[in-house]
Amino acid sequence: MVRFFYFKAMIRGRKKVNLTPDSILEMISDYDIYKFYMPHQNWKINTVTYSPFRNEKNPSFIIGYRGGTLRFHDFADSTNSGNCFNFVMKMFHTSLNDALLMIDRDFDLGIVNASSTKNYERIVSNYTQPTATSKREFFIQVKPRKFTHEELAYWNEYYQDIDDLRANNVYSIDTLYLNKQKFPLKDTELRFGYLYEGHWKIYVPYTTNKRGKWLSNVPLATAKGLENLRPEKNTLICKSLKDYMVCRKVYPHVCHIQNESTAALSNEVVEFIKNNSKEVFYGGDSDVPGKKASFAITESFGFRHINPPDDLLPEVKDFADWAKLEGLEVIRLHFRKKGLF
Repeated sequence: MVRFFYFKAMIRGRKKVNLTPDSILEMISDYDIYKFYMPHQNWKINTVTYSPFRNEKNPSFIIGYRGGTLRFHDFADSTNSGNCFNFVMKMFHTSLNDALLMIDRDFDLGIVNASSTKNYERIVSNYTQPTATSKREFFIQVKPRKFTHEELAYWNEYYQDIDDLRANNVYSIDTLYLNKQKFPLKDTELRFGYLYEGHWKIYVPYTTNKRGKWLSNVPLATAKGLENLRPEKNTLICKSLKDYMVCRKVYPHVCHIQNESTAALSNEVVEFIKNNSKEVFYGGDSDVPGKKASFAITESFGFRHINPPDDLLPEVKDFADWAKLEGLEVIRLHFRKKGLF
């Protein structure tokens, strides 16, 4: 009798790893990536420094922790913001895939080639990783002042008086500090602070390219106006405080979120809104980015659209702009036509 013996060969070797942001961050930190590619080597976390994207006399750039992630923000151009991989993409004008390949190569991580001399261990041993105390959110301090005539006139164009501003915790800013450092503001420019339970969102509506319109340490999932909702009434969600304040002049059952992303709506907030609403309408911007964000939100959570009409573009893209241009009554008629009430 012939016997056959089968042997299972043992395959040894390194398990294949895909090149992704996660696979890179399993080997090095986001701080390592900024440390390697940031040209101004004297920068510090949560401290305003000089932008790597241009020559400038006044610092206007920061790298700091937001939600546990080290992110960068360019006050001169709000499109220059994001995580460490976005930073490399912006610095070298490249795609995400090419940025990942660059990091893998420069740190000698060996993810693509499945072999490494572990040079990255030598690179990161030359400095100390951030401590827990450095991983706090942006610390914003505001010294308020009385509203100027120009600031009150600005809000009056949106049907808001000083009592409305006080009721919604909107302040005029005398002095602004970011991480205990004085942040430059022009005396001639309008600047407002929105206070959310100890956190600030700073709004400079007519700023030039020297800084961005927004600075915020408000948690992204913060929602305002949930107390206005009623189970037997439809709810309108606005994407900004200004839209919220305008729309409440027309319809009482309104709340607002921090921006147009689905991340601004936590599971807890969505559940509360749905449990305290007959139907839910989301009103975002009517331009191309606004529409894209609106569809993402309404499709993700089963809400209805109620954006301003497209034929008002480019002058009008949100409800605040529309009220300023044509008054509150047209918004009331639009809401009634769309079935909000």
